[in-house]
Amino acid sequence: MRIAGVRTSKRRVLRLMRDNDLLAPSRVGSPRGPRSHDGTIIPETVDTIWGTNLTTTITGEGQAAVFIAIDHCSTECIGIHAAPRATRFEALEPIRQGVRQQFGGFAKDVACGLSVRHDHGSQYMSDTFQKELAFLGIESSPAFVRVIAHPASARGCWGSLLANTNWRTASTEARLAFAVLTTERKAA
Repeated sequence: MRIAGVRTSKRRVLRLMRDNDLLAPSRVGSPRGPRSHDGTIIPETVDTIWGTNLTTTITGEGQAAVFIAIDHCSTECIGIHAAPRATRFEALEPIRQGVRQQFGGFAKDVACGLSVRHDHGSQYMSDTFQKELAFLGIESSPAFVRVIAHPASARGCWGSLLANTNWRTASTEARLAFAVLTTERKAA
């Protein structure tokens, strides 16, 4: 068209080509489902769905991680653990505490029927974490990507922990662990 002296623009050429079906074929993409969770993650009975999450804080010795596990039905804190590093092994500790407390022990398939909801963090998606859940008979329930992993009950549990302790100002990891454990016992 330019050779013929006709002035044009990219938009005009695309429009003319589209109108005359001259564009190259393009991929349409696969149909997508809803972007948010349509169901509920708050069950009717306790020990059906637990949620686990972590947060970090700064102590006098550096950064420390605080892991928590809660029951989605009763909003009860089932396990809590503070550690200097947020590893897959540390992420398992609140789950282990909850299994011992709620199911009376720690053995193969002791927690059948339980589902643990978690985010897509590397600690929770690791082979070690997933194998331990399978050993205990717990179903892994990763949250949808970019969707809140836990209901308001988990946020309430974190809020209660923050309000009832000075764990953010602990000077060492040992003091942090002590503050977290004493807060859990006071809440129970």
